[in-house]
Amino acid sequence: MVKKVKKSKTAEQKARVSAKQNKKAAQREKKVKPKGADDSDDEYVDLEAVLEEYAKKQAQFLKVTETICSPPYPRSSATIIGSPSNAKELFLFGGEYYNGALANFYNDLYIYNIDRDEWRKVTSPNSPLPRSGHAWCRGGNAEVVYLFGGEFSSPKQGTFYHYNDFWRLEPSSREWTRLESKGKSPPARSGHRLVYYKNYIILFGGFQDTSHQTKYLQDLWIYDCHNYVWHNPALPHVTQKPDSRSSFSFHPHDSGAVLYGGYSRVKSSAMVGKQTKGGGQASKSIMKPTIHQDTWFLRITQPSLDAPVTSSPNVRWERRKKPVNSPNPPRAGATQVYHKGRGILFGGVHDVEESEEGIESEFFNEIFAFNLERNRFFPLSLRRPKAAPRKQLNDERAAKRGRGKADEAELLKNLAALEAKGNVAESDVMDIDVLQEEEAAPLKTPKPVLNTMPHPRFNSQLAVQGDMLYIFGGTFERGDREYTFDEMYAVDLGKLNSVEEIYRREPENWQVEDVESDSNSDEEDDSEDEDTDVGSTSGVALPSSTAPATPQSVGGTENAVEMDLENTESMARDNKPHPRPFESLREFFARTSHDWQEIILIGLRENDSAMTQSVKEVRKHAFDAAENKWWDCREEITAEEERQEEAGIGEVSSIADRPLDTATAGRRR
Repeated sequence: MVKKVKKSKTAEQKARVSAKQNKKAAQREKKVKPKGADDSDDEYVDLEAVLEEYAKKQAQFLKVTETICSPPYPRSSATIIGSPSNAKELFLFGGEYYNGALANFYNDLYIYNIDRDEWRKVTSPNSPLPRSGHAWCRGGNAEVVYLFGGEFSSPKQGTFYHYNDFWRLEPSSREWTRLESKGKSPPARSGHRLVYYKNYIILFGGFQDTSHQTKYLQDLWIYDCHNYVWHNPALPHVTQKPDSRSSFSFHPHDSGAVLYGGYSRVKSSAMVGKQTKGGGQASKSIMKPTIHQDTWFLRITQPSLDAPVTSSPNVRWERRKKPVNSPNPPRAGATQVYHKGRGILFGGVHDVEESEEGIESEFFNEIFAFNLERNRFFPLSLRRPKAAPRKQLNDERAAKRGRGKADEAELLKNLAALEAKGNVAESDVMDIDVLQEEEAAPLKTPKPVLNTMPHPRFNSQLAVQGDMLYIFGGTFERGDREYTFDEMYAVDLGKLNSVEEIYRREPENWQVEDVESDSNSDEEDDSEDEDTDVGSTSGVALPSSTAPATPQSVGGTENAVEMDLENTESMARDNKPHPRPFESLREFFARTSHDWQEIILIGLRENDSAMTQSVKEVRKHAFDAAENKWWDCREEITAEEERQEEAGIGEVSSIADRPLDTATAGRRR
């Protein structure tokens, strides 16, 4: 009996081996298939040959050209960044678009001019090849942008190709340069993150997809921009370090970098089948999705001055406590962007549970500010539009009446001139002059302004230029369909009073390949008639973005009390000037300029460098310190302003700031 079982097992093994060999042979045949053959149904494509063809077409461009164009096509997993050399420009590169049947990858570089509301497309003979899931960041000590890695796939995503190339973009000339480093370099990947620290570029994490399995990475690489070499710091085995992950947040810091969150799949066992009489139950190995909520600080120490040029900086991972008031429930695809000592988080998706119809997901459109120093999240919400004061309304009405009377008088004057001359030709000339005046008006049209956040989504691309947050694209799912948003919005992080719609186009229809049975198609037709707008053929009806999102709790009562106590303690320990409600940055610095200059001078005296700084330099350092303090307290001050507005208080002023000759109740007492 035992011999028969062994024979059957060996036969099964031989069958599996032969099946694998046949599959590999079929794949090779597909790769070497001649170009004239029909390969529309092939899932496996020779991607290296495809990319070579892309490179040949791209080499035909003789120089860098820049042309005015319409907004970019919809795409996901692209990158957008504020230009480090021009405060009026945004850069967008790469990405992919999947319509349910085929995937298209892009390598075009778009430039958005903020003041002119104008898009430009850049073509170059040596730009990176089409990709998505790449990462880029600005240089710490130079006004350039660095890009690494990414992925490319066949149209039906049967095979994947990961890049390990490293590029530098000159924002002013729009020129790409591929950087060839000395020695080892990071392996190919996508879903990783880059961040700058002084003259270094830091790379961490990501994943590699081989179509059969996904391998998540946790290696750390540091690029020296001065010596053009990659360092892979060797950490002791006992040292703690972040788990393997992708799609996390990576922010710059004065002493290194801060890492938060991310996504990965962790191997775990799941019970299958029914329990046997003996109490045992079969189990199988599965890859369980994991949303990370931990925070890590990467401390970097530069080599000493007498160290060799090729010396690697000293690094150490330090695990922080779980951030206070982190978004609840935990969400994947919530992207962050760095802004003045804090990370701005938007969107995300939370998979509730798996039912018979599939995974039920909840999408978000909330904004949070992640204070890096305090390791704490603050929810940011749009303020309600203020009602204009009665005096202002009366002045506006009076001005309108005055303009109406002036227009009426001018009209009567023109009519009298026409009646006196009686010349039709002269009236035509007058009409032409009016048309010419209208054409000379500025072409920039005012943008629609929203009082609610954009539609819930995940994996949107964020960028900050100045104090403006730009939200590009994003993804939304309904059932088995996936929609890529074709739009961009702007939010003023200082005012938080509205959302400006840069552009918006309806998402395209989702392409479905599978042919379903007649019974199912009838039911789906009925459901689609209910969900989709009948009159729209090119767009997709999504839930209205004007409906307020369900407010999620950001922490219990105990956490709120703990936060308030910690805030008061930290404010009590901090003797620096504190902003007041409804006080702008300029007003705050005008009130506290003397105090900040004293703080800067005390610090310079301690370092024996007070005599080397001019008055102008001291004032500049004082303004930088005041600006950091103003943004550091922004969330608390905004919450206090909202509480005072609800109580009917529109502005708070100090009695000490009032003129001495002003009669006040305090003076009388």
